[in-house]
Amino acid sequence: METPVSPERTDTAHPDLERLVTLRTRELEQALARAQSLYDQAPCGYLSLDPDLRVVNINHTLLKWLGLPGEEAIGKIDVFSFVDPSARQVLQSRMQALAHTGHTDPMEIEVRRRDGSHFHALFSSTAVTDEQGLFLYSNTTVVDISERKAVEQRVAAHDGFLRSITDRIPSHLAYYDKDLICRFANTAHASRYGKLASEMVGTHLSQVVSEDQLPEILPHVADALSGQSQTFEAERLEDDGSRSFYEIHYIPDFQHGAVEGIFIELHDISERKRTEEFVLEANRDLEERVRERSAELFQSEQRYRLMVDAIQDHCIYFVDAEGAVTEWTESAQRLHGHTRSQMLGKPYLQLLAVDNAGEDEVDPAQVLRLATAHGQWETRGWRLRDDGSRFWAHTVLTALRTEAGELQGLSCITRDMTAAKSLEDVMNDLNRELEKRVAERTQQLVAANKDLDVFSHMVSHDLRAPLRHIGSFVSLLQEQMGESKDTLALQYLNSIAKASKRMSHMIEGLLEYARLGRVAIESQPVPLATLLDGVVAHLKQETLGRSIEWVIEDDLPVVRGDAMLLAQALGNLLGNSVKYTRTREHAHIEVGWKVNPVGGRTFYVNDNGVGFDLEKAHNLFVMFQRQHHSMDFEGTGTGLALSQRIIERHGGRIWAETAPGEGCTFYFTLPFDKVEPDLDFPKSAMAELTI
Repeated sequence: METPVSPERTDTAHPDLERLVTLRTRELEQALARAQSLYDQAPCGYLSLDPDLRVVNINHTLLKWLGLPGEEAIGKIDVFSFVDPSARQVLQSRMQALAHTGHTDPMEIEVRRRDGSHFHALFSSTAVTDEQGLFLYSNTTVVDISERKAVEQRVAAHDGFLRSITDRIPSHLAYYDKDLICRFANTAHASRYGKLASEMVGTHLSQVVSEDQLPEILPHVADALSGQSQTFEAERLEDDGSRSFYEIHYIPDFQHGAVEGIFIELHDISERKRTEEFVLEANRDLEERVRERSAELFQSEQRYRLMVDAIQDHCIYFVDAEGAVTEWTESAQRLHGHTRSQMLGKPYLQLLAVDNAGEDEVDPAQVLRLATAHGQWETRGWRLRDDGSRFWAHTVLTALRTEAGELQGLSCITRDMTAAKSLEDVMNDLNRELEKRVAERTQQLVAANKDLDVFSHMVSHDLRAPLRHIGSFVSLLQEQMGESKDTLALQYLNSIAKASKRMSHMIEGLLEYARLGRVAIESQPVPLATLLDGVVAHLKQETLGRSIEWVIEDDLPVVRGDAMLLAQALGNLLGNSVKYTRTREHAHIEVGWKVNPVGGRTFYVNDNGVGFDLEKAHNLFVMFQRQHHSMDFEGTGTGLALSQRIIERHGGRIWAETAPGEGCTFYFTLPFDKVEPDLDFPKSAMAELTI
C-alpha cells in the first residue's frame, strides 16, 4: 500500500522557511545599515582606490571634509581631484608597492577642499585582493592631522624663537640625552667644532669631542648623568693653534624623577684668565719689588711659623730691644735644646759661650745696638746647648720695624757651622802644609833652573869650543892633503867633519829645546794663512828643481799665540814633509784645518812621503830619536820634539797617522780664544818670521 503524500505538510514548511529567511535578511540588512552608518559617520575618512587611483568608495565623513556630494565622487573622480597632482609619482609608487606587498607606510598628504582650502591628512592604506590573491583596490584611512600640524608649527616657531635667542647668546649651549646623542646645539657651540647647529643634532658625544679630551670630561659626564651638577674649568686648543679657557657646566635634566639627559653650558673665560694672569704677574712683580726694597722678611707670625719650625741646621727666635726672648720656635728648641718655657723672657746671653776669646764676636749688648742701628748685624762664635755642649754658629740679627719705623724687636737666625768650622780648620792646616811644600818645591825648581842655566852655559861654551877646534883642524888637514891619493884618509876626514857638524846641530837643538821650556809666550792674534805663505815661500827657495804640489786651504783661521814659535813649529813639520817626499817624483804636501767638536781648531800637515811604522814609533817626539837612518835622510831628530814643545806651550797637542810607503799626516790642535777673524797683517811681516 502506497503511502500517500500529504500536501498539508509541504504547505506548512514553506511559510516557516520564508519567515526565517525574512528574519535573517532583516537582521543582515540592519547589521549592514549599522556597518554602513559606522563607515559613513566614522570620525575619520575612509577611501577605496582602484589600481588607477580612481575613487571606488568614500565615506560621508571624508565627503564632508572635501565638500563633495557622493554622487559626484564614487566612480567619477580620481584621488588627484583633492590631492596635488605633483604627488602623482609618489602615489603611483605606493599603489604598486601596496599591490605587491599588501601594505605601505603611512604618508602625510596635503588635501584640497572644494572651496580651495587645505588641510593635512595622514593616509594609511591596506590592500584588498580576490580569492586568487589578485589586487582589487586599496582601503585607505584618512585622519585629519591639521591640529597636530598646527601644534608642530607652533612648536617649530617656538623652537625657532628659542634658537634665535640661544644663537645670540655668546655662551655655548647644548643638550645631550642619556645616550649622549646631541638633541640641541646653538650656533656658538656648533661653530666651535666647525659644524652647523643642524649637523650637531643626532651625533654622539664621541664624534664631537676629540679623543684626547674624552678621558678628562667623561667622569664629569658620568657624574652629571647620575644626578650631580658639574662645574669645572678647562683649557682647549683652538683650530688656529691658540689656547682658550672655558668654564663648563653639566646640568642634569630630571624628568619624572629620572635623568633623561644633560644640559651643557660653556662660558669663554679666556679674557678673565688673561686678566688674572696679568694681575698675578703684576702681583709677583710687586712682591719682588717689595722683597728687594725691604729687609723685613716676616710679614706675619702665622705665615712663616711652619717654615721656621721645619728648618734643620738653622733656627730662628725673636728678642726685644733689651735682648729678652719673646718667641722661641721649635727649630730653636731643636738646635739649642732649651724648651719654650725655659727661654721665654730670658736674656739670649744664656745661649752664648763665655770663652769666645780670639773670635770675631763683640760684646752681646753692643751687637744688639749695632743690629738696631744698622738694621742687621752678623756674628760668629760658640753657642751653648741645654746639655752644656757647644757648637760653632753664625748668627744674623735683624731689626724688625713697622712702616712708621717703630722697632718691634729683633729676629735671630742661627746656623750650626760646626762642620764648616772643622773643615775650615782642616783646610787652613792643609793650606799651610801646601804653602810649605810649594815653597820647598819652588826652591827646588829655582835650584834646578840654576843648574839648567849652568848646563846650558857649559854646553854653549865648554862643549862648542872643542867642536869648533875639531872642525878647524879637520879643515886644515883637508887643505893640506889637497888632492892626496890616500882616499881612505880623505874619507875619514869627511866622516869626522860630518860628525862634528851633526853634533854641533844636536847641541843647538838641545839648547833650543831647553830655551822653549823657559821662554815666555807672547800671545797675540796670528793669521795662519799669511804665516804659512812665508814658510812655504822659504821652503820653495830651498827646493828649486823639485816637483812639489803645495795645497794650502784659503780659509785658515786666525789663532792666538806666539807668531815666532808657531812659525818655527810649522817650519819643522813642513820641512819634514819636504825631506821625506824627496824620493817621490811628484811630491804632494797639504795643509788644512777643521773645527774641533770639543773646542778649538785641529790642523793637519799631510804628505805622500815614505811614511814609517807608527807601532814602532814610541819615541816619535823624543829628542834625537829618528825613524829613518841618517844615511837615507839627513837630520838630527830634534824637529818633532821642538814642534811638540811649542804646540804644548800653546795649550794644544800633536799626534801622527802614518804607515810605511803611504805618506804621513801630522795633526795638532790650538785652543779657540775668540780670535778676531779679519785682522790685517802684511805678508812681508809673516814672511820675515820664517827666515
